[in-house]
Amino acid sequence: MQTGWRKLLPAGLSPPDATDKLELSDEQWRERLTQAQFKVLRDDGTERAFTSPLNDEKRAGIFTCAGCELPLFSSAMKYDSGTGWPSFFTSIPGAVQTRRDYRYGWTRVEYHCARCGGHQGHVFDDGPAPTRQRWCNNGVALQFLAAS
Repeated sequence: MQTGWRKLLPAGLSPPDATDKLELSDEQWRERLTQAQFKVLRDDGTERAFTSPLNDEKRAGIFTCAGCELPLFSSAMKYDSGTGWPSFFTSIPGAVQTRRDYRYGWTRVEYHCARCGGHQGHVFDDGPAPTRQRWCNNGVALQFLAAS
């Protein structure tokens, strides 16, 4: 699953690599993103549950960062957590970076796109096998590319 995700890319697509860092000014990000995307990706916001159409996305494909198009998850990694946010039990290796989040009085693990640093969501230890993890993602921070 973590190694076979490339076969789900649309034909002819050559995605960016995490090592090809994308660093833009706030002004450039505001031009590139919608207001909702900017709030989540650049200001570490959270969208309301059950508002993203990607929560119900069932087709085969790849979920990329809405800020820089780096592939983060494959559809084979997605599951219905019942939380109202797109959820995955693992990520594409090297696609995300984690750090501790202490903002709300308890410790959470926050993750960001490894290429552009855009906030994606949080990782919880209440997911399904085989990882027992729930990568809870803001749908507005993702784009979906259906497999061809």
